[in-house]
Amino acid sequence: MTIVMGIVNVTPDSFSDGGQHATTAAAVAHGRLLASQGAGIIDVGGESTRPGAARVPESEELERVVPVVAALAADGITCSVDTMRVTVAEAAVAAGAQIVNDVSGGLADPGMLRTVAALGADYIAMHWRAHSDVMQLHAGYTDVVAEVAAELAARRDAAVAAGIASERIILDPGIGFSKESEHNWQLLRALKVFQGLGHRLLVGASRKRFLGELLDGRPAAGRDAATAAVTTWCALHGVWAVRTHEVSAQCDAVRVGHQLTSGSVGS
Repeated sequence: MTIVMGIVNVTPDSFSDGGQHATTAAAVAHGRLLASQGAGIIDVGGESTRPGAARVPESEELERVVPVVAALAADGITCSVDTMRVTVAEAAVAAGAQIVNDVSGGLADPGMLRTVAALGADYIAMHWRAHSDVMQLHAGYTDVVAEVAAELAARRDAAVAAGIASERIILDPGIGFSKESEHNWQLLRALKVFQGLGHRLLVGASRKRFLGELLDGRPAAGRDAATAAVTTWCALHGVWAVRTHEVSAQCDAVRVGHQLTSGSVGS
């Protein structure tokens, strides 16, 4: 069954919930809440990757992320760390994170792939072309599905060459990253193409701009129902996990999708 990965942004400037969980205490409390609501993984990040965002200093990212991961992991909650930096990945795994979620697929920090291989953690490689402040300048495609799949396959090959076990690799098509709205819809229609690369698939569409554009400009906080529709679609297609801000309705959506594909009645 598709896993719901709950998002904990320990940041003041994330596009959807920036500032709401910016202290360690608030972030830990929110992570515990999401886990209690059914999130199978809590993804902790200390650097916003919204379009236009500037990078934060390494020391600040460490201060934001590591205490939160340590507290949640001590509770027995499965944690991933959302980072592009080797130092943050190392510290978070030492604190108890089991997954490194690198939106750059190893391109932002040249030591990331070798480091993850040595750590023995699972590794999420997302499709990425540039840092957030300029990423929308790199949204040109002739065939977005074929190009994203090829670029993801190249990152997978680099991860394997660096020593990351194939079964530890998870791929993410990077919804909203160097993509225009129609690109995102095309990628979602082509989930089977990305699953055909032979790895678990993560989809992160939660509250993103393309949903707001579909809904006549609705702000991020009003996009959870649309996110649940995408979650159902992902569950119907056997996606490994969806990364979402809200959890309860997404877990319901997963159950509906699973029921529709289970072939049983009343289970």
